[in-house]
Amino acid sequence: MLNAHRLHILATVDQAGSIAGAARQLKLSPSAVSHQLAQLEKDACVSLVERGAQSLRLTAAGRRLSLRGQEVLALLDSAEKDLRAQSRADSGHLRIGFFASAGYQLLPQSLSRFSRRYPGVELELVEGQPHELALSVQQGAIDALVVFEHVLDPWVPPEGVQVKELFHEPQLLVVPTGHPAGRRSQVRLVELAGEQWITSFGTGTPVLSVLERACALEGFVPNIRCRSDHYEVIVGLVRAGMGIALVPSLGINDTTGVQTSRVSGPRLYRKIGVAWRPGNPNPVLSSFIAYLGSAASHLLATGRLGGSATN
Repeated sequence: MLNAHRLHILATVDQAGSIAGAARQLKLSPSAVSHQLAQLEKDACVSLVERGAQSLRLTAAGRRLSLRGQEVLALLDSAEKDLRAQSRADSGHLRIGFFASAGYQLLPQSLSRFSRRYPGVELELVEGQPHELALSVQQGAIDALVVFEHVLDPWVPPEGVQVKELFHEPQLLVVPTGHPAGRRSQVRLVELAGEQWITSFGTGTPVLSVLERACALEGFVPNIRCRSDHYEVIVGLVRAGMGIALVPSLGINDTTGVQTSRVSGPRLYRKIGVAWRPGNPNPVLSSFIAYLGSAASHLLATGRLGGSATN
C-alpha cells in the first residue's frame, strides 16, 4: 500500500524540481528524501524518477503518481479539517428529530439559544412521530429526538436508545369561548359524554386516540365529528363551534376564540423527553440536550405549558 508521507515527498520533489530543493522545504536531509523516493518506487513496483549527473526528473509514471498523490493528500487534508471541526463544541453538524407540536415553542426556544452560543454548528431538522424516528436515532441518522409518550398509549424505544424525561405535559380540554365547561378550572370527561368531539386518528391495536382511551376508562364512547393529526386544525374547528377537544398543552399555539380547562379523572398527560444513543460521539449533542432542558424549565416556570417537572 502506498504511503501518504512518501506521496507528499514525491509531490514536493515534483514541485521543487530537485531533491535538494525538496529537502529544504521538507526540512529533511537530501539522503532521507532519496531513501523515501527509493522506498516509494519499491512500493509502487515502477520507476518514478530519472536521475542524471546534474538533474532529476520524474518519469511519466512518477508524474502521474505525483498528480494523483496531490489529489489524495488534498482529500486527507480536507478529512482532517472536518474531524477537527467535529471535535470542537462550537462547530460541526447536529441532526434533530421532533414531533410537530414541539416545534411551536419548546424546540424553537432551545434552538434559538443554542444557535446564538454555537453559530458554527449546522442544524438539520426532521419532523415526525417519535415511534417513527426512533430507529433513526438507533442507526445514527438522527443525533437527538424530542419525544413524547402518553401514559394511555405507551411505546418502547429501540434497544440502545436512551430517553431523558423533561416534564409532564397535560392534555387540556379545549372548548369554544362561552362554553359552560370553559368557565370551570377542572372538568370530568364523563360530564361531557353528550358533546361532539374533534380528535386525532390514534394509534395502537385497536387504533384509538387518547380521547377514546380516556373516555373508555370513564365508561362511555365519545361522539366524534372529525379527526385530524394537526392540532391547528383541531383547535380551529373547536373555535368554529364544531365540537370540543382534548389537546396537549404544547399543541395549543393560539387561544383566540377558545378556552381551556384541566380534566380530572384518567391520567391525561404526556411525558416529554429527549432520546439519543449514548455511544453517539457528536461533540455538540450534550450541549443541545442541556439547552433543550433549559427551554423546558423556562416554559414550565412561566406557566406556558401547565405541566410539571420530572425528577
